[in-house]
Amino acid sequence: MKNKAIVFHEINPAMQQQPIYELNIQPYPALAEQRRRPPSVVYFSNLTKTVEFLLTTLQIHGWDAQLSYSTIYRNLQIRDKFWQDYEVSGVKFFRVTISKQLLNPVLPTVEMEDYPRKR
Repeated sequence: MKNKAIVFHEINPAMQQQPIYELNIQPYPALAEQRRRPPSVVYFSNLTKTVEFLLTTLQIHGWDAQLSYSTIYRNLQIRDKFWQDYEVSGVKFFRVTISKQLLNPVLPTVEMEDYPRKR
């Protein structure tokens, strides 16, 4: 039985890069101490699900959803990130950020000589 050599420069289909979307809701520190909350971070494998979740959550909590899927999609294509601040009467309450992350990023290669083979 011959040994199979592992070739690192070929991409294994199971290890292809997969984009995921990080939804981060960061409260502003200007709120009173008792109303301050830690940031919330949620990950989604689909941008449509990310936007649906965000719109639903904003509506449940009574905030006006001032965004759309196409706005978020365009910002991600141009800037790799979308963010929007939510404020009332000039007081900022929280910032919503959606960014694209990669699962299985490409591993860097290093310059190294191959192990000498016996002839």
